[in-house]
Amino acid sequence: MASKLFVGNLPFTATENDLQDHFAQAGGVMAVNIMQDRATGRSRGFAFVEMSSQEDATKAISMFHQKDFQGPPADS
Repeated sequence: MASKLFVGNLPFTATENDLQDHFAQAGGVMAVNIMQDRATGRSRGFAFVEMSSQEDATKAISMFHQKDFQGPPADS
C-alpha cells in the first residue's frame, strides 16, 4: 500500500525530478507533486512524495527527516 509523505522547506529551485531521484534512494517513488502558487506558478516550498510502500516511506523518513535538500530551505 502506497504512503504519501509531506516534504517541507524546499528550495524554490527544487524540481519534481530532483525529489524523485533523491527519494528513490529509499525505495520506490510513485509520484512527486511540488505545490505551486496559482497566481505566479512559483513553488510554494513544499511537496508531497508518494512512496510505493509503507516500508519505503518509513525508510525515507529515517534517511531524510531534518536533513537539508539542495541547500537552505525556501524563504516564507
